[in-house]
Order: sequence, then structure tokens, then C-alpha cells
Amino acid sequence: MTAIDPSELQAEAREARRQRLFTRINSADKWFQVLGLAWLTPVLKATAGDNPRAQGREIWRLLGVPLLAIALFLAAWAALAPTVQTSLGAIPGPVQVWAQVGNLNDDAIREREKEAAFYERQEARNAKLIADGREDRVKERVYTGKPTYYDQIWTSIKTVFFGFLLASLIAIPLGIAAGLSPMVSAAINPLIQIFKPVSPLAWLPIVTMVVSATYSGGWFDKSFLNSAITVTLCSLWPTLINTTLGVSSIDKDLVSVSKVLKMGTWTKVTKLVLPSALPLIFTGLRLSLGVGWMVLIAAEMLAQNPGLGKFVWDEFQNGSSQSLAKIMVAVFTIGIIGFLLDRLMYAIQSMFTFTNNR
Repeated sequence: MTAIDPSELQAEAREARRQRLFTRINSADKWFQVLGLAWLTPVLKATAGDNPRAQGREIWRLLGVPLLAIALFLAAWAALAPTVQTSLGAIPGPVQVWAQVGNLNDDAIREREKEAAFYERQEARNAKLIADGREDRVKERVYTGKPTYYDQIWTSIKTVFFGFLLASLIAIPLGIAAGLSPMVSAAINPLIQIFKPVSPLAWLPIVTMVVSATYSGGWFDKSFLNSAITVTLCSLWPTLINTTLGVSSIDKDLVSVSKVLKMGTWTKVTKLVLPSALPLIFTGLRLSLGVGWMVLIAAEMLAQNPGLGKFVWDEFQNGSSQSLAKIMVAVFTIGIIGFLLDRLMYAIQSMFTFTNNR
């Protein structure tokens, strides 16, 4: 009987652990792709000893080149910005813009402290009134200080999701109907061609007048509805078009099978149509959310509705030496949020579909 070399057993155990590690890394790679962190995969593989030279090239391509591009952009920005003079002074460079990030954060902290102090004073006053037996004079007031930069961001995010949800609830069922019925498709196609190119700046006055005439108040502010409905009207078209295309592109053999099995409409839609059309539906949803985010900023600026768009317009009207830097902070904020919204939709798409498209 041949003796087993302990060193060979240890080597086999190490190799087995290494293979399990690579398997986990490959499994995690899907989510790294979704989150825009694809460079983590070669970093982890290089750390685990998988061909460090090849993984180093991947790290350079996925992480080094983008970081270099960003560094070159910042350097060009810092060098060229002081040479451009505006009515508000020179274009702020990266340092000045970053300083305003800190200032906006400090302003938000001070505003939160004022709000907390307001409610503390109110609570103390009401407690004293109750102790003195004057409960009838107890009042609960809502703090009405100016919204912080974070409040403006949150308002815009809520508005765009509300408008996007309305658009999806309209576009997906209508797209399914158009994809299944050539008659419905022929009926809505002229409407798509006419209304799809309409600017949000044209929709907003109409929406504002209609909401003012028909909505008397309730759960939502009129300004919120004006922005959200404008987002809906401008963002539903990509989802509608892609849903129609996805449904109409279903394999005809599957449609024939559904007829042979005498599937009901609901069963046909849920078991056959939606699973087959989901990739294109999600493509439309991602496009719609991106369009909605751009539309919202324009609508908030034009109508002076609360949100990031109003923040940009207020700073433009303010005309202080810091206004231009704050506007640029808002521009980067809008871009970063737009990227995160797209990644969010792609993550949801990855959970419900089997495509590898990014």
C-alpha cells in the first residue's frame, strides 16, 4: 500500500479552496457588473493568485484608465476654469466646487439644528401650558424653515419616481395591447409620433392649468403633481415603444401553442407575453427613467417647483460669488443620481431577466 504524502494532500486542499474562491468571485462578478464595480473582479482574482499579470491588465483597463481620464479632466478643468470670466466671476475650479459641497452640508446641519431647537421650544411651551391647565392653547406647528440641499434632492427623487410609476402603469399595459393587436398598434402609432417629440417646456403650462382647475388639494401639493405629471407625459414613450416591440417580437410558435392550449388572455399575458418581452420592457423602463430625470430638472426650473431644478434656478438668480460653484455641485449631483437610477433599474432587470446586456 502506497503511503500518502501529507504535502500532496495539503496542496490538493489548497487548490480546492482556491477553486471555491474563484467560483465565488465569478458568482459575485454579475453584481459587480450591475453596480458598476466590474474592476473588483480582477482585483479579487489577482489577490487570489490567478495570473496576476493578466488581471493587472484588466485592472488597468477597468479602473486605471477611467481614473486617469478623470484626473486629466480635473486637471484641464482646474487649468482652464480661471481663464473664463462670467458675470458672476471666473468659472470655479474643482477646489472651489468641492468647498461648496462642504458649505451646503454645513448649511444642512445648521438648518437641522434650527428645526430641532424649534420643536424643543414648542414642546416645552406646550408642556408648560398643560401644567398650567391651559390645554386649549396647546398648538402643534410644523417647522417652515428653508429646505436644505438634501431636502431638494429627496424631493426631486420622490417626484421622478412618482412620475415614472405613473408612466409605467400607462405604458406597459398599452404596449402589451399594441403588441398583441395590430389594430391597437395602428391606432396609437400616430399619437406616439405626434406627442413623443414634445418638449416638457410645452407640456408644463398645460399640466399646470389642468391641475389648478381640477385638483383642490389632498395628499399631494399642486407643485409636486405638476412636475410628476410632466415627467409622466414625457417619459412614457420609450417604455411604450419597447413594450410594443417586445410583445410583437414573441416567437410565433409560442403564440400558436397558446392558441392550441386555449389559454385565456390573462394566462397568455402572464405566462407567455411578459416573460418573453421582459428584456425589452426593462430597456424601455431604463430609458424612461433617464428621460424622466432630465425632464424633471427642466420642469422644476421653469415652474419654480421644489427640487434640484429650483435650487439651480435660485442660485442663478442669486448671483453671489458662490452661486456658480453651487450650480456646478448641483450639475454633478444630477449626473451622479442619474447614474445611480440607471444602475438601480439594471439591478432590478438582472433579477427578473437572463440577459447579460449592460
